[in-house]
Amino acid sequence: MTTPVRRTADTPGQADGLTRRLVLLLALACAVAVGNLYFPQAVGPLIATGLHVPPDAAALVVTATQLGYTAGIVLLVPLADRLPHRPLLVALLTLTGLGLLTAGCAPTLPVLIAASAAVGLTTVAAQVVGTLAANLAAADRQGAVIGALLSGSTGGMLLARTFGGTLGEWLGWRAPYLAAAALTLLLAAVLARTVPATTASSRAPYPALLTEPLRLLRTEPELRRSCVYQASVFAGFSAVWTCLALLLTGPAYGLDARAVGLLALVGAATMLCTPYAGRLVDRHGPDPVNLACLLGVLAAAAVLAAGRRGGPLGLTALTLGTLLLDVAMQCGTVAGQARVNALRPDARGRLRTAYMTCAYLGGTAGSWLGVQVWSRAGWWGVCTLLALLAALALTRHLTAAPHPWPGSQ
Repeated sequence: MTTPVRRTADTPGQADGLTRRLVLLLALACAVAVGNLYFPQAVGPLIATGLHVPPDAAALVVTATQLGYTAGIVLLVPLADRLPHRPLLVALLTLTGLGLLTAGCAPTLPVLIAASAAVGLTTVAAQVVGTLAANLAAADRQGAVIGALLSGSTGGMLLARTFGGTLGEWLGWRAPYLAAAALTLLLAAVLARTVPATTASSRAPYPALLTEPLRLLRTEPELRRSCVYQASVFAGFSAVWTCLALLLTGPAYGLDARAVGLLALVGAATMLCTPYAGRLVDRHGPDPVNLACLLGVLAAAAVLAAGRRGGPLGLTALTLGTLLLDVAMQCGTVAGQARVNALRPDARGRLRTAYMTCAYLGGTAGSWLGVQVWSRAGWWGVCTLLALLAALALTRHLTAAPHPWPGSQ
């Protein structure tokens, strides 16, 4: 028997302090923060040429950024409960901008790798924005606001690669870093003047903040349930996208790596779907949305399996399957975050740390497991893995006790 979702009438999320303009600005902040993680992926070959290093050595730039980001989720996001959001956001964006500026001026690869790790560590602003928005939004707008912010994050992820690659080809690999630094510092200045003042929800010392996510995972059944959904689905999602390049560049299709990038653009549809999913969460609660999304992942696995034969019909199946998978994964994220935000309004930063850490651990495991399955069973095995992971999450969902949601119809 799990504990019902709790909402407190006098908590910060009840008085709506979010205007449409502020929501759009915060979505832009999410886009910039997430984009800083992804544009280096497009300029790796240019870095290798510009710094006269092997391509595999240049790839360490991306690895350092991702490792820094994981550390930032664990070490910095809990501070969203301890510090006022506006100065925390401004400080993080300023440090990210300075890190990008250092990277753009780096004379050697070690300096670039160190700067990239610093950028990854501090570009967790999107996670802090999520906590800020949850505290400012009224209870009946939580889902809609989460959906809007995820749209911004998705847009930043998709456009960053195009931005980085195009600008890098025109002006060299340093140009994307310098442009991103200018944009990030400008955004920090804008947020310093527009984000409303908030107060800290916890006075816990920093060491206690770091250990609190583990305690919350142990004591909050609904947090664990949301983490199971997200980790399972993100693991399958990562397995599919890791192995998709192997399929498209293999004998079944014989395409080049650009085809994977073009196929990834179908994910732009999630920018339209996540706000709608958020409104559904506000009206009916997260459980029905999670159910629909998990069924969508199962359907995506079946559609994707048809892509193993190659040819125009196979490519069509891959396009439709990845679209369905992207939409289901992102809309499920909206539902999961809404459920987590409702648990402890005074601990949303620590709850988000636990949730996102589990998600990224699932994604990392999924990427590794996908390659192992691919080497033994090919694309059919990868699609089966996706279906099994979705079935695991669906079984957990169907055996959970029903939870009423305020405002559901």
